[in-house]
Amino acid sequence: MRKIYIGEQTPALLASIGQHRAQKADAEAQAAERARLVRILRAKAAEGQDTATGSLLAAMAGAGAFRLGGTVVGTHAFRLYEGELGLRYRFDDLAQTGSLDIASFERLSRVLDDRAEPPVQQVLADLAFDPVPTPDACPAWRWRQSKGAALVEFLTPAFCDEGLRPLAASRRRRSKHLNYLIAEPIPAAVLYRAGVLVQEPRPERFAIHKLIVAARREARDRIKAEKDRRQARFLITVLAEDRPDDLQEAYKDAMSRGPKWQERIATTLELMPDVGVRDHA
Repeated sequence: MRKIYIGEQTPALLASIGQHRAQKADAEAQAAERARLVRILRAKAAEGQDTATGSLLAAMAGAGAFRLGGTVVGTHAFRLYEGELGLRYRFDDLAQTGSLDIASFERLSRVLDDRAEPPVQQVLADLAFDPVPTPDACPAWRWRQSKGAALVEFLTPAFCDEGLRPLAASRRRRSKHLNYLIAEPIPAAVLYRAGVLVQEPRPERFAIHKLIVAARREARDRIKAEKDRRQARFLITVLAEDRPDDLQEAYKDAMSRGPKWQERIATTLELMPDVGVRDHA
């Protein structure tokens, strides 16, 4: 039991205590309502989050990582589209991954320094994650679990405290694609305990981004490229029926960004003749 002296009893102090208690009661009521909604979703066979990833996301959300601009990307974001789009995945391998990717427009230090409470690096350390060494003096942006295969990776155009560091051409291209992906993120609920609120990319941007990513890594990683195409195909098929205008806008935005973008999108679509994204743009 820890006791803290907060000052002499005064009307102002008593009013502050009363306000704190009211806020605590309101937070508990909201948590109970969230837990009820999570139970309903689970009863409807909505896919929940595994304990390891769920506890990590909950801890990072509590520290403010998503409030400060962090956005869940990659396959974990793809999994969350079940709730956003009201669909059910029939292919389990499309939603399986061993890593958690978090992207942000802001400098990584914005998430890793003391503006997050506690700092995210402390959250990761408490969950037995160790930083993967980087070749320079920039903060760690990849963390691996000590006793498991889980990996957390922060994706951002800038890693150093002093701002943008010189980036290789390939990394600059990735940064541009990443900026497109996480523009105007949307809230998403992770089904873990009483629910965890995170951010994820808009599904139409995620789908188009996967077309680009698949073309970029086709030569070096055919398995991941095939997974990218399957995720893109699945989302484009759903969005073409449910949100054709959003899909059209995301496609035209990407195509307007230059010949390289157009070439990569076209390269992937040539391997997916059954996907008619052009028909909706």
